[in-house]
Amino acid sequence: MRRGVGAGAIAKKKLAEAKYKERGNVLAEDQIIQMSKQLETFKSHLEEFASKHKQEIRKNSQFRVQFQEMCATIGVDPLASGKGFWSEMLGVGDFYYELGVQIIEVCLALKHRNGGLITLDELHQRVLKGRGKYAQDVSQDDLVRAIKKLKVMGSGFGMIPVGGSYLVQSVPAELNMDHTVVLQLAEKKGYVTVSEIKDSLKWEKERASHVLDHLLKEGLAWLDSQAAGEAQYWLPALFSELTSRDITPEEANQMSP
Repeated sequence: MRRGVGAGAIAKKKLAEAKYKERGNVLAEDQIIQMSKQLETFKSHLEEFASKHKQEIRKNSQFRVQFQEMCATIGVDPLASGKGFWSEMLGVGDFYYELGVQIIEVCLALKHRNGGLITLDELHQRVLKGRGKYAQDVSQDDLVRAIKKLKVMGSGFGMIPVGGSYLVQSVPAELNMDHTVVLQLAEKKGYVTVSEIKDSLKWEKERASHVLDHLLKEGLAWLDSQAAGEAQYWLPALFSELTSRDITPEEANQMSP
């Protein structure tokens, strides 16, 4: 018969486990201290980089993206606070605040014609035009970041993925996945019909009509009931003929029944 494990052996085993655990804790503490030192060193270099290239970061979108990626590696958001260290050093807080105001101004100016939806491309072009050639460079990535800040503020702003880019929503309309899918379907031609929705998405007529009626109600779509064959539901944010020229509300009403 095998002999049972004695009390002394058990005590030795527990003592060894305690020592291993203690040693492991010491190693873990050493690693944390070492990592903290590395982060402090990196942060110091980051501050030096930010101070040296302040103007480039503020004026050049590529520099700005590079700096934001560097900050992300140590869990720092340079845009988190308008009064934070990074915002004060770089002025990026003011930059995105001013850009957000300009985005709101552009969207409000066009709301009577597009119902509160605009492509990111058109928004980018209009923002650049409004800033002038001597203003700070603005990229579409800058617009996306500014819009995300506006969204957090509960201002009704949001982004809808369409055709590899985005539609920017500037009104607090309730849009679910059905509405998003229909907007994506209309992306190529700028309009969609009930039949196209039924054929492409395999929906019942009632479902398609419900979605289109909601878009009409919210002012996001216009109905051309005189179109040959079948009524067409136009998305003004998606067709260039409308957004490339000034159209009055009276002209817009002519496209509605």
